[in-house]
Amino acid sequence: MSIEVKVPQLPESVSDATLLSWHKRAGQPVTRDENLVDLETDKVVLEVPAPVSGVLQEIRIADGTTVKSGEILAVIEEGEVAAAESSVASDKPAVEPAPTAADKPEPESREAAHKLGPAVRRMLEEHDLESSVIPGTGKDGRLTKADVMAYLKTHDDENVTGEDTGFSERSAAVGVVRSDERVPMTRLRTRIAERLVQAQQTAAMLTTFNEVDLTEIMALRARYKEAFEKEHGVRLGFMSFFVRASVEALRKFPEVNASIEGQDIVYHNYQDIGIAVSSERGLLVPILRDAGQLGFADIEKQIAEFGRKAKDASISIEELTGGTFTITNGGIFGSLMSTPILNPPQSAILGMHAIQQRPVAIDGKVEIRPMMYLAVTYDHRIIDGKEAVQFLVTIKQLLEDPARLLLQL
Repeated sequence: MSIEVKVPQLPESVSDATLLSWHKRAGQPVTRDENLVDLETDKVVLEVPAPVSGVLQEIRIADGTTVKSGEILAVIEEGEVAAAESSVASDKPAVEPAPTAADKPEPESREAAHKLGPAVRRMLEEHDLESSVIPGTGKDGRLTKADVMAYLKTHDDENVTGEDTGFSERSAAVGVVRSDERVPMTRLRTRIAERLVQAQQTAAMLTTFNEVDLTEIMALRARYKEAFEKEHGVRLGFMSFFVRASVEALRKFPEVNASIEGQDIVYHNYQDIGIAVSSERGLLVPILRDAGQLGFADIEKQIAEFGRKAKDASISIEELTGGTFTITNGGIFGSLMSTPILNPPQSAILGMHAIQQRPVAIDGKVEIRPMMYLAVTYDHRIIDGKEAVQFLVTIKQLLEDPARLLLQL
């Protein structure tokens, strides 16, 4: 019985997808729920599993094609994989010819290939590499894009410093070879570019800065981090403090949590906070739903899960949709100060930065304190400078005296 493999129903906010890459060829056996193909949308990469076990009889859509919900991608002839494999084997000669140098190496096992992210698979195919020869540094030894890039750089360096001194001398004589590489933007990068331009063109963005002394929070973390992790099974990080402080500040200044729709201002009576996380495909902003109802442990667990899913390219579209306010942490990359760009239709975004030991005046004396610059970019159409400054000062006060977070002061 022939079974059609179709593009799954895409969310309302996504009109189409790009067929990124097939993991099977026509004529190969497949098992039910095995990932057949990756579809890239504006936000995430979707995996399309096999609906039944059998043989992939026909592939109808090629890599790079734009597809819509319900389109037929392929046809599977249903049947047991074992039977399909023996049928394929029976068509082969009893003695197979010895492989030639031109033969392409066999791909990794189905299980190993399934664990590779789309970006990693693409790089391996482009450079004709096998994942088994590259050590993985990701979770459970998972191979990451950075691992492949490091492997390629190492081997490029080896080629440059090899024993072919004649080549080196010739290179020195003619100079460095210049070259360009042109690659299409991914859908996610295209979408990010569109939204950044949209924010610049439609919002009256302004940024206000302040700095926060994290002495009390760092002391609190040092005092309770072991007990917290033992009790909740997750580390006590800084982000939960910033989320809780933002929630209280948003409650105090509701216009910062509002958005503009046409000629209306929509005030949200909940706090859905986006947490910007970096992934191999670019910046993603999964949403902490009803952050005002979450405790410190719940926040830390969800953020850790977002980080894992971003690394595995398994964040769902639903987890990236919505949000009333965003927090981004450039400090993890070493940024000392920046002006974050709004995430439309939100009206404000909080930027965290690197913690530095700096001299500050405390009660007339100079002390060395762990300081962080904070930035709030806001839409001046809806938020006045006074409210924006007071909003940021409220966050500063809550972080410098974290007991206020518990007492909601």
